[in-house]
Amino acid sequence: LRPLTYRIPKCLVPIRGVPLLDYWFDLCERHGIDEVLINLHYLADKVLSFLQLRRGELRKRNIKVITTYEPELLGSAGTIFANRSFVDPDEDFLICNADDLTDADLTDLVEFHRSHEMPLTMGLFETDEPQRCGIAELDEEGMIVSFEEKPQNPRTNLANAGIYVARYSIFNYIPRKIPCDIGYDLLPKLVGKMKGRLIRGRLIDIGTPESYRIANEVWM
Repeated sequence: LRPLTYRIPKCLVPIRGVPLLDYWFDLCERHGIDEVLINLHYLADKVLSFLQLRRGELRKRNIKVITTYEPELLGSAGTIFANRSFVDPDEDFLICNADDLTDADLTDLVEFHRSHEMPLTMGLFETDEPQRCGIAELDEEGMIVSFEEKPQNPRTNLANAGIYVARYSIFNYIPRKIPCDIGYDLLPKLVGKMKGRLIRGRLIDIGTPESYRIANEVWM
């Protein structure tokens, strides 16, 4: 999204005049999520200033926000492992890419996750550009039997939505390397040990100028 992201972190780019993180806080409130950890690196001061401005509003919404700053990028999976103390060993937790725009039914995803015993549930959406996404193949019971990040010859059009529900046991599968990526380093280890669920709702990856333009045109 350059040059926009030269001065604004992607999680704060405006959609119809509203910073993206505000949409995530709306989603959290709607689904009863009252504690959120935000990992910071690029333009961290901008996010901290935004959260300071929203402090009173978040208190009214009963959303507690914790931030952690990462001076060295640990990778998406490395970040999860480094912040494992945030998670109660007896509770499921959500992992969300905050640079997507979505109104996904998080409650439905959590309820589906609690219907099985696997360490992870991956939210999925149908894509017209599978070569640009992590692509999953499901069996008849919803088990993910193959996963490939940005495949040249995709087997399906079921793409990773960047929204997961996990159990504490997920930390046993995260490789001890830096950087450590969810798509390339963690998810291949979970093939046959995780399930997929089509998200109910819309999802737009705003990572390109074209998709960002579309999001601003169609989102209500």
